[in-house]
Amino acid sequence: MGLSLPAGHPSAESVPRDAVRTGPRGSDPSPAEAQVVDHDVVGGVRQMAEAVLAERIAEATAYDPVFSEEVARRVADFTLRGGKRMRPRLLWWAMRACGAAETEAALRLGVGLELIQTCALIQDDVMDRSRTRRGRPAVHLALAERLGRAAGSGRGEAFGASAAVLAGDLALVWADDTVAETSLPPSRRRQISALWRALRGEMVAGQYLDLRGQADGTASAASALRTACLKSALYSVERPMALGAALAGADERTTEGLRSAGRYAGTAFQLRDDLLGVFGDPAATGKPSGDDIREGKPTYLLAVARARSAAAGDHRALAVLDRAVGDPELGDDDLAEVRAVLEATGARAQVEDRARRLGERAARRLARTVDVDTHAGGRLLGLLRTVAGSRPAAPPAPVATHPPYPGAAASSAPATPEGGRFP
Repeated sequence: MGLSLPAGHPSAESVPRDAVRTGPRGSDPSPAEAQVVDHDVVGGVRQMAEAVLAERIAEATAYDPVFSEEVARRVADFTLRGGKRMRPRLLWWAMRACGAAETEAALRLGVGLELIQTCALIQDDVMDRSRTRRGRPAVHLALAERLGRAAGSGRGEAFGASAAVLAGDLALVWADDTVAETSLPPSRRRQISALWRALRGEMVAGQYLDLRGQADGTASAASALRTACLKSALYSVERPMALGAALAGADERTTEGLRSAGRYAGTAFQLRDDLLGVFGDPAATGKPSGDDIREGKPTYLLAVARARSAAAGDHRALAVLDRAVGDPELGDDDLAEVRAVLEATGARAQVEDRARRLGERAARRLARTVDVDTHAGGRLLGLLRTVAGSRPAAPPAPVATHPPYPGAAASSAPATPEGGRFP
């Protein structure tokens, strides 16, 4: 696949045409091509995704046209609509901060990460019985309606849920195929394969612990943090950064520094998401406020509130939490009572403080690992601050004159969760 500025773009001729094309897989990476992607990583990932997914849809059509039209194209469309592409961006800027320009491999791995996210979100919506995703009907509802079944009917619900599980499985298969077909030197392939295996396993483990916590009804602060680490910090931040370091052939010290910074920022993200799930503005978060309480999610915020209430002998606060958490019909008045408990026990302030300190620790760790005064290092620092919800720094000045792809927009706003998941 070739990467280039769009035809007719006023600055398209400022870069030699051959400098922005990838050669056969395995060819030497092009610094000029990497500089083009630097100006619009999201656009580069999308362009690669379009090429990869076109191949996958063609394969699916050869299996069966109905399957291709109803499932494969839906998975591809869902992936291309995408969120903020934070995982590929973290991978890209970690690689660039380590001084490498493995453009095609990085973009293909970025597409793999987006497909893993597609799998997670589709199956999350089945488990949570969510009705919408990214402004459209959730995949399990859309599949039921495509078959002419009412989404709320027993047969429609059963078909939609089962078909969506298969759609998620297909996204996971495509992710693995995309990574497996990426050209890499043998030594780096072994390292990246190990990271990829860990990322997939950690994602599933984190989701299971989240489900188990909801079913069990209680979770300690330690177990809630462990779930947050697996579900967000490792899968969404630390592992993508480690993949970028591996592509660059970074040494052990640099790799560990990037992983540590990513873990701190990712944990801060999940703690902030816990807060948004209770106190957030639905217009900003895209989900009703209080859903985490209604679903009985075993968040660190709730664990801290329970622990502080028990330590203070506050039986009324414990009674409020026991009655409200996990009640799907929880009304606004009861939710306001839960919020008051979270405030009065000091749980909200403690979680906010911990998220802030984790964000600061992430920034310090990164600054000790790579040069954050360079363009790439500064972009990576800005991303980690966005992830952690810290006040973002002003973006570094571009290092070249090539403008981004049309429609690209740089954002320094804090990352907004996608229904409880990293965007």
